[in-house]
Amino acid sequence: MRHFTRTLAVLALTASPILTSPVLTGPAWAEEVAPADVVFDEYGAVAKSLTGVPGDPAKGAEVMASKKIGNCVACHAVAQLSDTPFHGEVGPELSWTGEARSEAELRGILVNSKKTFEGTVMPAYYKTTGFIRPGEGFTKKPAQEPLPPLLSAQQIEDTIAFLMTLKDQ
Repeated sequence: MRHFTRTLAVLALTASPILTSPVLTGPAWAEEVAPADVVFDEYGAVAKSLTGVPGDPAKGAEVMASKKIGNCVACHAVAQLSDTPFHGEVGPELSWTGEARSEAELRGILVNSKKTFEGTVMPAYYKTTGFIRPGEGFTKKPAQEPLPPLLSAQQIEDTIAFLMTLKDQ
């Protein structure tokens, strides 16, 4: 936990006041892109921010590490979150993701990873419809679509901001 706390402290201390000024972060009324309105390119990337507001890397680290929010470490190892127990090995290691992927690629993967990696077991964190369901015969009363997304648009932007800080150690 000490490394995770230290990572959050470094992120908080290195955030420039200029980067967080209202002039550069956009208007407070920036409109959030609805899950059904997200535009993917031919490779599954999403160029446009979902919120128009820069993500907070410290909050993104929390989304990734928390078992109650994103729980990314259940499938991915992340050296920078080494104090979080039980990292998974199902998905690729993310410790250098900031060098390997663009924000648009990461946004697309988080919104709906199947647009980039067909057949992946990674959940679509910002999808509300079009799920494959076992049917009423099996589940009796399945939840009706649209379902709420697993992460909010801002949580996705925060996670992207954290992932972009991850460089090879």
